Amino acid sequence: MAAPRISRRAALGGLAASFAAPALFRRHALAAPSETVRHASFGASGMALADVRSLASHPNFKLVAVADVDLKRTGEIKSLFPDVKIYQDWRKLLDEEKGLDSVNVSTPDHMHAPIGMSALQRGLHVYGQKPLTQTIYEARRLTEVAAQNPKLVTQMGIQIHSHAVHRQVVATIQSGAIGAVKEVHSWSGKQWGDRNPRPAGADPVPEGLDWEGWLGVASSRPYLGKGYYHPGNWRKRLDFGTGTFGDMGCHILDPVYESLALTAPKTVRSDGDAPGEDSWGLDVRVHYVFPKTPHTAEELVLHWYNGGNRPPEEIKSHLGGRELSSQGSIYIGSEGVLYSPYIDTPVLFPVDKFKETKLPDPGGSNHWHQFVNACRGEGKTSAPFAYAGPLTETVLLGCLSTRYPGTTLEWDPAGLKVTNVPEASPFIRKKYRAGWEVEGL
Repeated sequence: MAAPRISRRAALGGLAASFAAPALFRRHALAAPSETVRHASFGASGMALADVRSLASHPNFKLVAVADVDLKRTGEIKSLFPDVKIYQDWRKLLDEEKGLDSVNVSTPDHMHAPIGMSALQRGLHVYGQKPLTQTIYEARRLTEVAAQNPKLVTQMGIQIHSHAVHRQVVATIQSGAIGAVKEVHSWSGKQWGDRNPRPAGADPVPEGLDWEGWLGVASSRPYLGKGYYHPGNWRKRLDFGTGTFGDMGCHILDPVYESLALTAPKTVRSDGDAPGEDSWGLDVRVHYVFPKTPHTAEELVLHWYNGGNRPPEEIKSHLGGRELSSQGSIYIGSEGVLYSPYIDTPVLFPVDKFKETKLPDPGGSNHWHQFVNACRGEGKTSAPFAYAGPLTETVLLGCLSTRYPGTTLEWDPAGLKVTNVPEASPFIRKKYRAGWEVEGL
């Protein structure tokens, strides 16, 4: 039976030696299956609240504490969990809450790594929202530190990874139904960017908001009202978000990355919008070349489009006149084409060739419950940092390429560097603001 179409919102129901700092694992044994997982959330509203609601649907989950820099956005979570303890400073929560088992990090992107790393080093299991981090270096370090203690449970918040339609795409590609995949075209109609300059001046900081805490590791600047940064438009800003690509690439490229068993790309090039002085571009086109895998041709070429860009007509023609979804992927194989609308049943083309083909039906599972169960010693997560870290690196490399439009960036994954554009280094590993440094980063 085909999986039902659902919306994303419904689905929400030598480097190590040179970079590594000592990870101080202060605790952790897995909770026994009969025990309740004691949890803290970094973030109280928006995506954080969605994550907490989903985690809390597990019968062995207890929300103990929440940290949010904006106290006026903590009312709903307090009403849902009356006994929860509220903090404004995430560092204070980690210092004072000694009985925790796990956390979720569902903050603006620039704080994913600082909070996630600090939790890992305290021996806490971590559910980290996508993208796992804001920079490639941070993703590598979280992956390395999680690997140093295999008892730590990790999961990235790419919840569709566990959904039946995602599993079906992966199983269909890996069954060889369309042969060796030669190229993939993936897109999102979202436009998390801005062509306008940052407004001049400053606005009063709203009551209840710790603006310095919101900035965290980012450089100091005045608060701007009208939602320029907080609560949602930070995704558009270079210093805090990762644009549409970082926001949706970890979702849409997830089945591409998994089904084709991709490793680090060899090259990446952007020929779409470049970022402005303060914000990410709107209409992005990025092109990767990956080494051969057991599921690809000699090389795999992956094209990403967002905003107003879409795959060219010759690619869309494979779909026999079918309209493109607002987000999705087209896999071009040696024996056919797979069209994967985002969170919908995949379709094989040409229709006549595949009309008798039965798609695999591996089923799905609850992404959040996987995490809670794994924290209790039952089973494993499907998107641990061992998988999510390299995926995030790949997506963020695409974001980085938009800063150098028209230039093919040659990527050295072992050295974490663009070999032909050394000036890209500050965007691979950024410097944290004085006083906000984090051990291991």
